[in-house]
Amino acid sequence: MEPRITVITLAVEDLDRAVAFYRDGLGWPTQGIVGREFPDGAVVFFDLANGLKLALWPRVSLARDAGVEPGPGSPTELSLGHNVRSPADVDAAYGRVVAAGGIGIREPHPTFWGGYAAYVQDPDGHLWELVFNPGLLPPQQEPEGNVRSVESG
Repeated sequence: MEPRITVITLAVEDLDRAVAFYRDGLGWPTQGIVGREFPDGAVVFFDLANGLKLALWPRVSLARDAGVEPGPGSPTELSLGHNVRSPADVDAAYGRVVAAGGIGIREPHPTFWGGYAAYVQDPDGHLWELVFNPGLLPPQQEPEGNVRSVESG
């Protein structure tokens, strides 16, 4: 089996509120909510880098689809990282997500390993690390589609 993740689905309580957070707070592109015409079908997808998609689906719909009882979420069961290109980008992202309804958990700060990071929770309690870690940055995409490495400037 190839080690690949193509979709990360987060369970949410209020789909419209969650869409506003990710679209307006993080600035991620989406076509909006689709599937409202189907029972348990309302879902939203965000297109991320390298073909990865983030899906938001109501908690009760996800539980029914998986055949499990819905349960409460816990912010410490998972942390997702949004790696940006500079400490200033961490500061800006932190301000945007808090203004869009996120909960500031730990303000932007230098890390012990030489990076820069902050923690926020989305309106459903999912823990996000907004981080500048240059060692984990992917190559930048040029507007015409040419890939440029971070080192080449």
